[in-house]
Amino acid sequence: MSDWNDKIIEEFRANEGRVGGNFEGAPLLLLHTVGARTGQERVHPMMYQQVDGGYAVFASKGGAPTNPDWYHNLLAQPQVSAEIGTGTVELVARVTAGEERDRIWTAQKAAYPGFADYERKTDREIPVVVLEPAA
Repeated sequence: MSDWNDKIIEEFRANEGRVGGNFEGAPLLLLHTVGARTGQERVHPMMYQQVDGGYAVFASKGGAPTNPDWYHNLLAQPQVSAEIGTGTVELVARVTAGEERDRIWTAQKAAYPGFADYERKTDREIPVVVLEPAA
């Protein structure tokens, strides 16, 4: 997975935030987290949805039974940054719940049906995280 992610990160940075392949035309950002156990910076390419006040990202992990490592990292350290296009923004992560989560998740599945496939593959509720500008 790391090699695959490295190629996407390289392509993203070389093409002002645009990539081809499975992500062509989709909104993509590079999320920077700090490893909860290691303290090392990690970079994760992922699709996002622009929402009021920030960006929503989805801990889908392709429908795996567990949440992705980046999700655990931002629970431990919610101050993150993201490369979007050619810029970098400082953000604070918060996990959504209830109506807010349902509204954002429903819109994501409608726009990108692959997310509905991820939901069908797992018994867990896929977390929806909003990244808001740091104060």
